[in-house]
Amino acid sequence: MIVLDGMDGQLLANAIPSLTREWNLPRAAFATASAAAPFGMIFGGVLGGMLGDRAGRRTALLGSVITFGVLTLVAAFVTTLPMLTLVRFAAGVGLGGAMPNAAALVAEFAPLRHRPLAITATIVCIPLGGLLGGLLAGQIVPLYGWRALFAIGGLAPVVLALSLMKILPESPGFLRERRQSGGSMAALFAPELRRDTVSLIAAFMSCLLAIWMGFLWIPAMLTDAAVGFAQADASYALSLFNFGGVAGAIAGAIVIQRVGSRLALLGITAFSIAGALVMAGLPPSKLAFYRTMMLFAISGALMNAVQATMYALAAHVFPASIRGTGVGTTVAVGRVGNVLASYVGSWALVAGGPPLFFMTWAAALTIVFVALAMIRRHIPRS
Repeated sequence: MIVLDGMDGQLLANAIPSLTREWNLPRAAFATASAAAPFGMIFGGVLGGMLGDRAGRRTALLGSVITFGVLTLVAAFVTTLPMLTLVRFAAGVGLGGAMPNAAALVAEFAPLRHRPLAITATIVCIPLGGLLGGLLAGQIVPLYGWRALFAIGGLAPVVLALSLMKILPESPGFLRERRQSGGSMAALFAPELRRDTVSLIAAFMSCLLAIWMGFLWIPAMLTDAAVGFAQADASYALSLFNFGGVAGAIAGAIVIQRVGSRLALLGITAFSIAGALVMAGLPPSKLAFYRTMMLFAISGALMNAVQATMYALAAHVFPASIRGTGVGTTVAVGRVGNVLASYVGSWALVAGGPPLFFMTWAAALTIVFVALAMIRRHIPRS
């Protein structure tokens, strides 16, 4: 389900090059439509997390998947940019509600010492879904158009969620520790949790800003006339960015289990900053095709290693009674970074092209480094 969540979240990025031609609109005109789904994720994360703490992880997860699946299917039939924006916002509510409940569900099934790897292996399905979406777009869009891409992306999660309704079990942690007061947002800002909650929000916000700049704008950046990549190659670059994220996130979780999350996350974030600076000095070029693709894969590995493993950190920080609300709220408020990514990415490409785009990555990741250093309740070494 989270693979399809990640795929549907990035479908528009792969469709924008085709939409600009079909609707005769400039790339910048799609900034608000690109921001709509992340904006919906803000509401979806909070509501989905609270629903998960009250009604159960299973109920909230399946409901979220059906929601974003149906609305992604609806997007295949829109005819105007405002309609597309509205439908993407509504789909974002479902997309945002799925992830915190998946993280909480897995956290409460996994043995404590394997929890970081188990959660990361789940959340890493988001870039894996992006990889699938990029590969699918490269085959579907040139032959059948962007509408077919949304139709497939909508039908698949609905069918899967309906088929799992009688199979997916409820979290034993939720059943054991369920409370009438569970899911209270005020509990996240109790004195013993306030600093970690605020720091997690800042870390998620800045990391999501950097990563979603990539998710939303890599294809459009590479297909720009000044860069000159073909649509299929641009989607391939986005797929490599996601594929690198899958490998990097799993490796990051293994490192966390060995040395703890403080040392691991701060080290990976530092390498991410260095990688962004390298890309600013070596911007994408058709003449250096393989170097460009390799740098996107490495950057995806480092940045997604930080992002995906932060879900495990959040699940560690918050107790089971407020875990869904805690993970959902910190990620949801952090989704402001998702929304800003649409506008910041567009601004950076217009104002300074790829070099400024990657310098913005470096700046956002520096904020992530500081925020992670401020967290007190890090995962200890195994």
